[in-house]
Amino acid sequence: MAKNLLRNALRTCMRGGMLLSAVTFMAHGAKAQDGAADAQIERGRYLAIAGDCLACHTAPGGKPFAGGLDLKTPFGIITASNITSDRETGIGSWTLQQFDGAVRHGKSPTRYLYPAMPYTAYVKITDADLADLWAYIRTIPPVSNRVVANKLPFPYNIRALMIGWNMLFFNRSPFTPDTSKSAQVNRGAYLVEGLEHCGTCHTTKNAFGGDTRAAYQGTSLQGWYAPDLSNNTHTGLGGWSADDIVTYLRAGTNRHTAASGPMTETIENSTQHLTDADLQAIAAYFKSLPQRTVTVPTPLPPGNRQMMTGAREFVVQCSACHVSNGAGIANMIPTLQNNPAVNAPNPDSLINIVLRGTNGPVTAANPTGAAMPSFGWKLHDDQIAGILTYIRNSMGNAAPAVLASDVGRARKAIDAQQAVWH
Repeated sequence: MAKNLLRNALRTCMRGGMLLSAVTFMAHGAKAQDGAADAQIERGRYLAIAGDCLACHTAPGGKPFAGGLDLKTPFGIITASNITSDRETGIGSWTLQQFDGAVRHGKSPTRYLYPAMPYTAYVKITDADLADLWAYIRTIPPVSNRVVANKLPFPYNIRALMIGWNMLFFNRSPFTPDTSKSAQVNRGAYLVEGLEHCGTCHTTKNAFGGDTRAAYQGTSLQGWYAPDLSNNTHTGLGGWSADDIVTYLRAGTNRHTAASGPMTETIENSTQHLTDADLQAIAAYFKSLPQRTVTVPTPLPPGNRQMMTGAREFVVQCSACHVSNGAGIANMIPTLQNNPAVNAPNPDSLINIVLRGTNGPVTAANPTGAAMPSFGWKLHDDQIAGILTYIRNSMGNAAPAVLASDVGRARKAIDAQQAVWH
């Protein structure tokens, strides 16, 4: 009987040990699954930052990703949607396949999207990255915010027209690495052409809003001019080193210039948070682009009437910060000498900066940010036009003159925008 009791006790211990082992195994498995899910969500969070989702899907003063931001386009106003996990007003009821349809193919479960949502670039996102991005988007807390309808006149309010637009202008090709380029350049191409969607702002558009073949050569956008990113030294990045590009995307300023306008948000919300490896990859890609030659105009002579009045105004209004010769202060006040942004064929950004003033991006690398006060309250249109014409045709620069009517048009647009805000 003692033997039987001993035998039963051993069996009970063995069973208990097996059960304990099974429970321990399952616990470790659950932790591994949780860890894998957490890692996927973190990868997705990084991809959302690279894609700058927050900037467009968050209204001023609104909850993150809850939509409501009005995007001004040549065809009317498009209001960004709510992409939180709210099931009624957001995308909480969507599946991965429906998310894929919207992000990479421009079609939500109920309608075609306009290319203000850059699906024409996001089509380059890989399946794995899309799944990671969806895993993160699903964790965004729900916000009930029913976004108002777009303000598009006829016929642009007919979404079915996007079927034809997509046939004409939407290149559905996935990202394909260039085997003749390094892994670093290919990584940069993937980011620039896809997630960062640089061409959405910096590539010239045709009359229908489709990309032209002038990739990254600059274009007008919401009253600003998205500058030339090609490798030419007069208006583009030809005079920038790879380190200059990295510094600009990380800090918002470098030895050539300081960010302003819409690029401020891009740097604050997106590029400053990228890894060093990804910033280096983006820089390597831009420096790998072919050299481009542009026709440099002949500068206006110093004796030109507008140049003479502009020179006098520059000394009074601008030289205290930018120095009399336009040299500025390195990494603080941008130099105006041989500056591609100054040489841009379109002066919209320069006019906006002078009229509005500007606050550069606040970044971890440059927590104070560059700033310039507004001169719109102080100077007349012809005074601003004279100053900008002088800057654009001296100090090693050469660009078309700025007219008082150019400044007046920009001033009216700013006044109208401020009236809406108030």
